Amino acid sequence: MQQREEKQLEAAVESLVSRVAHVKNALHSFIYKLENEYERLTWPSVLDNFALISGQLNTINKLLKNEKTPSFRNQVIIPLLLSPDRDEDLAKLTEQRVPVFSHEIVPDYLRTKPDPEVEEQEKQLSVEAARIGPEVAQKQIQTLNKLCSNLLEKLNNPRDDREAESAAIRQNKPSFNPADTSALVGAVAFGKGLSKCRPPGPVVPGHPGQGPMMGGGPTLQQVTIGGVSSQQAGKMPSSIKTNIKSASGSMHPYTR
Repeated sequence: MQQREEKQLEAAVESLVSRVAHVKNALHSFIYKLENEYERLTWPSVLDNFALISGQLNTINKLLKNEKTPSFRNQVIIPLLLSPDRDEDLAKLTEQRVPVFSHEIVPDYLRTKPDPEVEEQEKQLSVEAARIGPEVAQKQIQTLNKLCSNLLEKLNNPRDDREAESAAIRQNKPSFNPADTSALVGAVAFGKGLSKCRPPGPVVPGHPGQGPMMGGGPTLQQVTIGGVSSQQAGKMPSSIKTNIKSASGSMHPYTR
């Protein structure tokens, strides 16, 4: 009878180790994708990885709850040898994760209860949950369910509907100021709001080609260009005269 129980225990442990190895490989593959293939990783692929890991964990839970599986709670693990020296066989079995089996790491690896800090946090949460009355708890549950329902409804809407709403919002939102546009058109077409001040420079009365500009403004020949007055323009080289003539010919009719 005892031999039979030992064989069942060995078979259950081997099956459990195999299932845990599958979970470990799935986690390793998923972490590798997150660290190295995050640019090409899509959300459906992430969901597939989560579904794979979740299915493997459910399989382990079913294995542990199976009637033929012996209860692991009745099995006690006792360390027979503790040493601060490196154990190559242990490092090989644990893929170099546990190189030594010393007094420092045994309480962590053979722990059967949560850490004291975690237990204290669980107690605090239990006390806070007990303080909330049934009515307040029911209201909070209803509020949370409403938020989740609204979120699911938005997520389930087709993408075309969301893009149409975004396009409608962009069309309805004005992208210019009508007052600024009217002021700019009036300034360009009719000279509204433009300054009528005279540029600095000598003014020679009766100079040929002198005419009014913008209600008495100076002509092009009256403006000092680069420190040289219009009277000295006749002494300039022909290339500069040509540039001045071409510039005066291309002026807007409202600025001549």
